[in-house]
Parts: sequence; structure tokens; C-alpha cells
Amino acid sequence: MIAFYKRFLKPLFFGRRFYLLLISIILLFIISYWFSFLFPVAQIFLLFLVGLSLLDYLVLFVGKKRIESERIVSSRFSNGDENKVQITISNHYPFPVFASIVDEVPIQFQKRDFRIRLSVKEGEKISTAYSLRPVERGEYFFNDLHLFIRTPLQLVTRRITQQAEQMVKVLPSYLTLRQYELKAHSSNLAEAGSKRMRKLGHSLEFEQIKEYVRGDDIRTIHWKATARKGQLMVNNYTDERSQQVYCLIDKGRVMKMPFEGMTLLDYAINATLILSKVALIKQDKAGLITFAEQIGNVLPADRKAAQMSHLLEILYRQQTKFQETDFEKLYVLIRTRITQRSLFILFTNFESLSSLQRQLPYIRNIARQHLLLVVFFENTELNQLTGTEVNNMEDLYIKTIAERFAYEKRLIVKELQQHGITTILTAPQNLTINTVNKYLELKAQRAI
Repeated sequence: MIAFYKRFLKPLFFGRRFYLLLISIILLFIISYWFSFLFPVAQIFLLFLVGLSLLDYLVLFVGKKRIESERIVSSRFSNGDENKVQITISNHYPFPVFASIVDEVPIQFQKRDFRIRLSVKEGEKISTAYSLRPVERGEYFFNDLHLFIRTPLQLVTRRITQQAEQMVKVLPSYLTLRQYELKAHSSNLAEAGSKRMRKLGHSLEFEQIKEYVRGDDIRTIHWKATARKGQLMVNNYTDERSQQVYCLIDKGRVMKMPFEGMTLLDYAINATLILSKVALIKQDKAGLITFAEQIGNVLPADRKAAQMSHLLEILYRQQTKFQETDFEKLYVLIRTRITQRSLFILFTNFESLSSLQRQLPYIRNIARQHLLLVVFFENTELNQLTGTEVNNMEDLYIKTIAERFAYEKRLIVKELQQHGITTILTAPQNLTINTVNKYLELKAQRAI
């Protein structure tokens, strides 16, 4: 009895058309109270509706499972990017069906109105897709896939549940990483917002001897090769390689602030992943240090093949802390363990000049021994408030406070620059582009 209920009654639903026809027949019965000749007509319509509904039920429920569905999804998602989920449906009924798909997407997305409607012809297999944008790293669980099937009569609906539990890991933004990797290999990073910089100084890393072309530096003419070839030959130099590039990620409470659903820590992690890949493509060594009130993970700079896998695994597990960051421990670690001059890209955030001044001595000490680039964030919501019109005293108060905080950010930039520390103040959504730009600029200027 339980098996009969689960197979033939539990999946049964009546469609909207059934209820509309039933309401019409009930109204006809009510009207027949005054017009008796309508009573037999209402009875005939009722029997007709019951007969059609029974036929619709038998067509949908009797026989083997005649419709199949499958969810096709990658085993990992890219954090902050649109990730595609594909659903395929095969119709083995001898007639077209109308299907409504309800996918039990992970709870993190809070999609309570998910529904895809489509029509599938007899013997047809079709695919449909939707996209999901996660905003935090971790494990996401898909559950069952539900199909609500109707015949062309659309009186009865059958629910078919496909067991489709699946776990998906949400990793730092590897989709954007691939885009930057292709652009870096093709030397076409300008499409991503990068700009060409005039090179300062002269690289000493020899690459090859080539024929002179207009624009080559005449100081690099190789006279012996010129005499042998009978035409001007010049030495060709390339950018110095194997330089150490460390990303320093602050995991303190200041990095918990959210923008567009993602925390500042997630923006920093995505930028670190992409910047490290670009550095490896440029033949530099990429490393990583995470820190908060204690030192977290330390990955020594290297350019071996497995370096990106190690970076991705470490970045996937990072979480913000709720205590104030200890820059003194970071400085001690760098002084004792990293002796070669390196480029340090510090991802952090300062909301006030006083918060910077507490950490400034340690930041200056790092900058004395290494090339330090401090990257922190604009509060884009405050910038929007500074541009609003003032209609009352409350608006004036809010705008004044917003302008004060924005002014503090500019003071922080000037304070760092006065001590010779390169600084980027950027909106979170532009973090990756601006950081890669600055790295390429420093490489072009031979600053490392």
C-alpha cells in the first residue's frame, strides 16, 4: 500500500486548467438552481472532466519511466564569477510534454523561486542552462532535481524526482585566472586594462643577437657580429627573471567588510591568484604569506610547476579573523626568513589615518629592505553618498561624514607616499586589474 501511494498518489498534482474547468462546472451547477435545463449540461461536463483527467493520469503514470533528466555541473565553481549549470531532459513519451524544472540549488544562493519552464517534443532530448554566482568559498551541496510533467491536456501533473545530490567546491576565481593567463601568454594584457610603460634603465639579462631595426638602442650594437655579418647587429636583452614576488594577505577583521556580496578578503584572494599566475608567466617566483594576529600560511616564492596548485589549495582555506592584525609579527617573519630583495604586495585596509599610524613603523621597516606595494580599498558606498543631493539636515550630516571618511583615505595615500611607499587605493571590483597593472609597471621600470 505504501509503495502504491509513493508511486501513484504522492507524485500527483492537478494543473491550473483542471481547477479552472472545475470552478466553471461548479458555477454552472449553481446557475442551474435557477435554470434547471443547465443541470444535465453541468453533469455531462463534470463527467467529461473526470474522464479526461483519468485519461491524462493513465497516460502519465502507467508504464515505465518515460522521461529522464540529468544535471551537468563542474566539480568546482569559481568564486565571484558566473558558473554554468546545465540540465538535459529526454522525452520518451509518444507525445510532447510541458516540463517545469525545480532544481534544489545549494542553500547559500537562497533561490526560493527557482523554476525553468520548457516544452519537449516526443523523442526529443534538449538542454537548458542557468548560471550561479557564489560569493564565498567553501563546499556547496546540490540536492534533488524535480520535474513536473504535463501532457497537452494539462489537467494532471506528475512529479518526477531525480536523485542528484552533488558537492561542489567553490575555489578562488580560477575562471578569471584563465583569462589573464591567455592574455599574459599572448602579451595582450592591455585588453584587461593594462598599459604599456616606458622602460627605465637597462636590463642586464642577455637573450640573443639580432639584426638592427629602427628604434633599437645604438648602444647595444655588437661590433664583432656586425663585422662578421656585414650588417648592423645588436644585443637583445630581456626583462630580468626569477625575481621574488610575495603577496601578503591581511586576514584581520578589517578584511571582513563586504562589497557586492564578497568580502575584501575574497577580492584579495582572487587578485593574489591572478597576480601570482602572471608573475610565473613572466618567469618570476611567486610566494604567499597570510597573517592576522598570528602568522598564517607561508609559501616560499618559487616558480615550479606545482606552485599554482599549492597557492590554490592554501587560498581556498583562508578565513577572516576577528582580532586586530599584528604587523610586527609580519615584519619579524620577513626580516628573518626572506633575505633576498623582493616585491611585497600587501593587501590590507585602513579606514582611518590613526589605524595606519599604529602600523606605519613596521610597514616602513619592510619597505627599507624590499620593494613594498600597499593595496587597500575605497569604500564605494561612501563615494556614492558624497555625490548625493542634500535635501535636509540628515542628508547633510550623512554627506559630511562620508566626505570625511573619503578624505581620510586620501590622507592615508599621501602619508604612505611621503615615506616612499608605493600605494594603490582601488575599488574592490577593480582590484585585480589595478594590481596587475602596477606589477607590470614596476617590472617595466626595473624597480624590482
